[in-house]
Amino acid sequence: MMIDSAADRLLDPPAIHASAAGAGRVEWATYQGPAGTRRYRIYLPAGYDPSHKAPLVLMLHGCTQDPDDFARGTRMDAVADESGVLLVYPEQPATAQIQRCWTWYDPAQIARDGGEAAVLAGIVGEVEAHHAVDARRVYVLGISAGGSMAVNLAAAYPELFAGVVAHSGIAYHAALGVPQALGAMQGNGLDAERLRGAAAQVLARGGFPPLLVIHGNADPVVRPANGHALARQWADARGLTAGAESAETAGGLAFQRQRFTDAGGHVLVETLFVDGLGHAWSGGSAEGTYTSAAGPDASREAMRFLLAHRRGRR
Repeated sequence: MMIDSAADRLLDPPAIHASAAGAGRVEWATYQGPAGTRRYRIYLPAGYDPSHKAPLVLMLHGCTQDPDDFARGTRMDAVADESGVLLVYPEQPATAQIQRCWTWYDPAQIARDGGEAAVLAGIVGEVEAHHAVDARRVYVLGISAGGSMAVNLAAAYPELFAGVVAHSGIAYHAALGVPQALGAMQGNGLDAERLRGAAAQVLARGGFPPLLVIHGNADPVVRPANGHALARQWADARGLTAGAESAETAGGLAFQRQRFTDAGGHVLVETLFVDGLGHAWSGGSAEGTYTSAAGPDASREAMRFLLAHRRGRR
């Protein structure tokens, strides 16, 4: 991997400093593996006790963002303090993708044991090796390109993750190349039969972790059809039953919630489609980019959903 002089800092020793967003501690480290190198930000929540294993959420930022920006906009550090969860924010540098997007549409980057997917899985393993992590409660969350990569990562490594949250994301294998990606973002080419075929590959690897979809109904960048296609793909693959939609209001915006359950009544897919919300983190902070103060608090919705699941109990 070529690294320019501006990115040489990725190889510096980890820095430790106080977090402005939460009462815990931030560490920076660098993962180096066969598939590549990435810097990542770890948030150790207030009260973190290394003698007790804690849940972990891998946080994948969107295009043009970085880990600090994503942390500020979502306020996830403060939410992690409340629930005792470790947060890991990998950084996609401009040297890898000019707009710092995770390349969720590139087959070489999302395949198991290759590219960015392998790097992200390697980061999880490295954090587990150096911190007290409950391997049964490891999750992945992202927005936009990060949400789409979270979906692909969970599908490539279903044995690693107990749950996934895709905010403004796209279905698994909805696009394999830039032209398909641009079309999918506008809601084109989301053929249910083709997506079911892609899902069959994941079932052979052990299935889909539980999924929460959050999407703005007014999103002009990643059309809400993507969120619907993703939820349908995941629910159909697992043979889930769709419950009735409920109409709710939070943060001044109406939204529709729907839950999909298995034969035992367990909620394994849930969706929140928010009226009036564009391409932005719902209920977020203006201190970060691509956020909206209006709408349900996506950070707390995400943490609630994820912590209800653990590997081995789905």
